[in-house]
Amino acid sequence: MTNVQTKKTAARKRNRAAVEFNHAMIYTTKLSRALKFYRDLLGFEVVDSYPGAYVRLKSPVGATTIALHAVDSGQEMDPKTEGLRLYFEVEGLDALCKALEKKGVKFDQMPKDMPWGWRHTYLRDPDGHEISLYWAGEARFKKTVMRGAPQR
Repeated sequence: MTNVQTKKTAARKRNRAAVEFNHAMIYTTKLSRALKFYRDLLGFEVVDSYPGAYVRLKSPVGATTIALHAVDSGQEMDPKTEGLRLYFEVEGLDALCKALEKKGVKFDQMPKDMPWGWRHTYLRDPDGHEISLYWAGEARFKKTVMRGAPQR
């Protein structure tokens, strides 16, 4: 058991009502296309699947998962207005983006240093869901200081 897992287990024992993020469910109009994007391009590993309807995937590093779920027959979905953006932290952000671009992935924004100190790139999965690939490093758990913003 890793040190992180040991800490999580101890925290659960102290507070059984504590909430921990488990996974995000991503609804898709074409499961095979979404699976190809998340598994083959971003490197997620299949953990569980129900053919034609559902796939759960583990991130290439860490213990977080996402789930892909086919929309029901007749169900409409407009991902541009659904209010979903997924965030994936990647230390080698620029190298990954160059590799994805060579594979034909289109970006809304290539890697850029943001005013809050993180480096972000924005793209969409095959169903149009917003994705941010970013690198925050140690800044991820620190109070944000906006560059150029008035200090309080």
